[in-house]
Amino acid sequence: MAKLSSINKNERRKKLVKKYAAKYAKLKAVADNQSLDDGERLMARLKLAEIPRNANPTRVRNRCATTGRPRGYYRKFGLCRIELRDLGNKGLIPGLTKSSW
Repeated sequence: MAKLSSINKNERRKKLVKKYAAKYAKLKAVADNQSLDDGERLMARLKLAEIPRNANPTRVRNRCATTGRPRGYYRKFGLCRIELRDLGNKGLIPGLTKSSW
């Protein structure tokens, strides 16, 4: 089980990302647009810098839904490898079977 503070910190980051998503996307599009002049692009970059750092989507960490473990995360299931194996062996994940050959 991950530290509760780490899980809560990640949840706060998710909220900030959601709050600033539209503004971030708009400014990012302006800053990356090569057809605009450098002044406009620079102003967009400066406004991007004013947005809180934790509002950047790359700062959100994928974590296991049950344990909060950050490593060995499977996006398809939202679980870490350990929980995926435990729940899969118990038959609690539909369509998941243990392979053997």
